[in-house]
Amino acid sequence: MINENSSSSHRDDPCRPKSESWMSEEEDVDCCSWDGVECNKKTGHVTKLDLSNSCLFGTMNSSNTLFHLVHLKCLDLAYNDFRFSEIPFAIKNFSELSYLNLSYSNFFGQIPFEILQLSKLVSLDLSGTYNLELQKPSLENLFEKLGNLKSLDLGSVKIASPIPHNLVNLSNSLTFLSLSQCLLRGKIPSSLGNLTKLVHLDLSSNKLSDKLPATIGNLNSLEVLELSINELSDKLPASIGNLDSLELLDLSSNKFSSELPSSIGNLDSLEVLVLSSNKFSSELPASIGNLNFIDVLDLSSNGFSGELPATIGNLDSLEVLYLSSNKFSSELPASIGNLSSLKQLSLSRCAFWGKLPPSLGNLTQLRWLSLNFNNFAGELPASIGNIKPLEDLTVSRCSFSGQIPLSLSNLTRLTWLDLSYNNFGGTMELDVFLSKLKDLDLLYLSSNKLSLLTKSTINTISKKLSYVGLRSCNITEFPSFLKNQDQLLMLDLSSNRIKGKVPGWVMNISVESLTVLNLSFNFLTGFHDQYPIVHSRSDDAFTLDLRSNNLQGPLPVPPIHTFNYLVSNNSLTGEIPTWICKLNSLMALDLSYNNLSRNLPQCLGSFSRGLSILQLSRNKFSGSIPQTFFNGSYLRMIDLSYNLLQGRIPRSLANCTTLEFLNLGNNQINDIFPSWLGTLPDLRVLILRANNFQCMIGKAKRACGFPKLRVIDLSNNEFVGKLPSNFFQCLNTMKVVNKSELSYMQGVVLNSVSTGSDGFYLYDYALTLSNKGLMMAYGKISNILVAIILSGNKFDGEIPTSIANLREVKNLNLSHNSLQGHIPSQLTNITNLESLDLSNNKLSGQIPQNLIELTSLEVFNVSHNNLTGPIPQGNQFTTFDNSSFVGNLGLCGKPLSRKCENDSKPNENEDVSDSKSSFALDWKMALIGYSSGLIVGVILGLNFSTGIQEWFEEKILGRRSKRRRRKQRRRSRME
Repeated sequence: MINENSSSSHRDDPCRPKSESWMSEEEDVDCCSWDGVECNKKTGHVTKLDLSNSCLFGTMNSSNTLFHLVHLKCLDLAYNDFRFSEIPFAIKNFSELSYLNLSYSNFFGQIPFEILQLSKLVSLDLSGTYNLELQKPSLENLFEKLGNLKSLDLGSVKIASPIPHNLVNLSNSLTFLSLSQCLLRGKIPSSLGNLTKLVHLDLSSNKLSDKLPATIGNLNSLEVLELSINELSDKLPASIGNLDSLELLDLSSNKFSSELPSSIGNLDSLEVLVLSSNKFSSELPASIGNLNFIDVLDLSSNGFSGELPATIGNLDSLEVLYLSSNKFSSELPASIGNLSSLKQLSLSRCAFWGKLPPSLGNLTQLRWLSLNFNNFAGELPASIGNIKPLEDLTVSRCSFSGQIPLSLSNLTRLTWLDLSYNNFGGTMELDVFLSKLKDLDLLYLSSNKLSLLTKSTINTISKKLSYVGLRSCNITEFPSFLKNQDQLLMLDLSSNRIKGKVPGWVMNISVESLTVLNLSFNFLTGFHDQYPIVHSRSDDAFTLDLRSNNLQGPLPVPPIHTFNYLVSNNSLTGEIPTWICKLNSLMALDLSYNNLSRNLPQCLGSFSRGLSILQLSRNKFSGSIPQTFFNGSYLRMIDLSYNLLQGRIPRSLANCTTLEFLNLGNNQINDIFPSWLGTLPDLRVLILRANNFQCMIGKAKRACGFPKLRVIDLSNNEFVGKLPSNFFQCLNTMKVVNKSELSYMQGVVLNSVSTGSDGFYLYDYALTLSNKGLMMAYGKISNILVAIILSGNKFDGEIPTSIANLREVKNLNLSHNSLQGHIPSQLTNITNLESLDLSNNKLSGQIPQNLIELTSLEVFNVSHNNLTGPIPQGNQFTTFDNSSFVGNLGLCGKPLSRKCENDSKPNENEDVSDSKSSFALDWKMALIGYSSGLIVGVILGLNFSTGIQEWFEEKILGRRSKRRRRKQRRRSRME
């Protein structure tokens, strides 16, 4: 049954029930006069039925009387709702059909085989019906049987196959082909180049891969070529320049690489060129300036480098130019000012440098200008004030200096002004500057070198602003123009010099809408109300950031829909009140570095499923840690360190499967090692330092735990027994040397609902850690920080060799234990080791000589052990002083004063004396063998004369001494 419903339509335009004209009560009305119906004038047969966008809804099957109209040549049922009916097999009854359009009508299932019997079809459109499939029959069957097709649109039909080669069957007829979003895969066949009559080709949003065939250049009738959102790669063939009829070319979101062929300049009919999100590199060809009729040019998100060709200024028809996210690393050519028709210009993230050309002020049609994230320097040209239609000006995160030109106040249509994160300086009267900008909705001047002055009594801004970012602008009081801003979404006055108490009107502004209030890093001491309440009636996520002030008294009460509550580094006192349990949307809670005390609310582990950051360190909280952490928790960071917490670690922490960072250090927790935490798949940092943990380190519940652990600190506890060899064997993340880019452990804190530069900031995880003999504070935790700190316990036994498999460890501290045995020579496998502390143990034997291979070692400490033998010499060991080795009575060699036996070299006199006694007989025997006769007798009967003795010492003993020294050197090298 098919009915009419005026509210059912897939078009933006309201549907029109055409069949209402069919309900006439007159008996003699000819159906051929009905709306949407056409007939053959001779035979009276209905030949055309157009019920597109006619508010039809309901199911359709083969018994419908529609299929009695066997003389139909044109059937259009597009933009209706057939409620997931299958295309009826009775479609075969329309053997005369040449035009069939069922697009956007909610058909469902497999396209019937019977459609292949419509051999006279010239146009087939089944697009926009996401639940249709073409598999049995296949696309290949379609190309084989429907050889007269001129237009084929199967967009969004699930085909999930390669493009068959037999599409060449349509080479004499096909002018329009759309197979977008069809899950096509594999290569584009070269036979596509035979479809020389094609005017429109759309293969976008598929999984097509490999090269674009050079035969694409044969399609010289093509006006539209859509290949975006595929996996096409390699070079763009130069033959693309043969498509001289092309008006639209979209190759965006592929993997095309290398240079853009200069033949692209041959497309002199092109109006739209979109090449964004590829891997094009090298310089942009100068021939790009030949595209005389181009309106839209999008080259963003590639790797284009070198100079932007000056010929870009030839494109005087250009209205939209997107060059963002490239690597031009050049000055912006002055010819950019020739683009007199330009309305949108994005040059962000292009590494442009130098001064901005004043010719930019010639773009008097421009409405949108983005220059952010470049290296532009010097002053912002005052000529920008000539661009009167400008509505959006974003020049943040560059290196502009000097004063903000007053000519910007001429841009009376501005709604968005972002000049943040530059080096603009000088004193600026904000009220005067803003007096003409009546339409301004966003104002970001944050993080410059400005000193903003605001009048205390006069308010010149009548427009209701939505976003105000005045961070680090040397403001000393709350700007008065904010008093009437009751539609603010975001207010950031952080990192200024505002002193005293927060006035009551600040806490009440934007009651209806405020989503971000950031007053952090000032000198605020409190609030005018004793128990401050931040008002906001908006249901949107709210962020309250009051960090790093001098606030005293109780915690301010935030709105119920708060997402981020950040009040660290103040002097707030009292306990955490019960209203915290009502903030069930909270994502980040940071109360650290205050004077808060008493017990933690038991709801902390379960009051908000979205809680990601729980930072309560450096307070005076006591009692036990809340015991309930529920399943499905999004907690990624928990820091309860430096408090007075007692009891055991709650076992429900095992439910926090997204946890990355857990710091319970410097409390009074009394427990055993929580091996059950090894089940957490993403735990990277575990700090249990300075508590009362006892007993041996047991095995994890499963065969191997802690799969991603990178930092573990168990120091200053009461752990006993041997170091767990199996524990080290499981630390797989520490085994593979990290070759990835530098990254940090961070959470994302929403700072605004806008898309401006102040829209969000990254919350860095931080910790303190013993490293290189010092307690070091890490404001950020990088992915290259890998540390094992087990010092200050009662571990005994030998150092397990399994620890030597952890090649990525940089900081290994086993000091102040009772470890025995030898230092494993396998420690040389830890090639990235920077700090090794084995001091204050009972280690014996020699220091392995191969430790000199640890060329990254900066700190080495084996003091106060029972080590013996020579200290290794060479490489990093030449940099370690006495303190690294003291307390080992058996050690010798540099830097200690005690020399090793084989290190002392006899002086010259000792060599001679020893030689005389040792070789006197040898010398006499040598002479006996040397001569005969009278000389022999004389020599044997006389004492050595002085001359003969000197001759012997020089010729005989000297040679032996040289041989001895050579042997010693060889032996040293072998050792």
